[in-house]
Amino acid sequence: MAQLAAARQGTHSTKTRAEVSGGGRKPYKQKGTGRARQGSIRAPQFTGGGVVHGPKPRDYSQRTPKKMKAGALRGALSDRAREGRIHVVSELVTGDVPSTKKAMAVISALSLEGKVLLVVGREETTSWLSLRNVPNTHVLSPDQLNTYDVLVSDQVLFTKAALETFTAGAPTGKSVKAVAAESEVEA
Repeated sequence: MAQLAAARQGTHSTKTRAEVSGGGRKPYKQKGTGRARQGSIRAPQFTGGGVVHGPKPRDYSQRTPKKMKAGALRGALSDRAREGRIHVVSELVTGDVPSTKKAMAVISALSLEGKVLLVVGREETTSWLSLRNVPNTHVLSPDQLNTYDVLVSDQVLFTKAALETFTAGAPTGKSVKAVAAESEVEA
């Protein structure tokens, strides 16, 4: 949910009575007209007046704890593994020339139906280029893998290099690692 909230643009805006153009003069005198007293023609009750408590630009992003993110990703991957929907291939495209046809042949050989999440290493540029324009596929690197993309995809396909990078976790520092056990990802 935090990922979807952070994706919101948050640029909605309305003008308050202070921001609406005009309305500096009192429209008519305070007493003696028989009408209700008014101080400005840009007050909220007037057409063309300001909006009371309307939307203002704001940031919708939420800070989710690292351990919670890691646990959610681990749970989503475990769920996919339990259902047999995680697959590992040695490589999607052989050679240095990108080929969508060859990459799709590998995917169809595995008989992957629905939305497919492909996790390929950053150095596997041939695979990136081969699959970036294919409908119902989403290509990510191991460090970009997230709970939302795992949950909305029907199948998850790792290349061997990407799986090794993912299970190795972050290279340095005290960051929390979202690491799946080998038994969880073998399909």
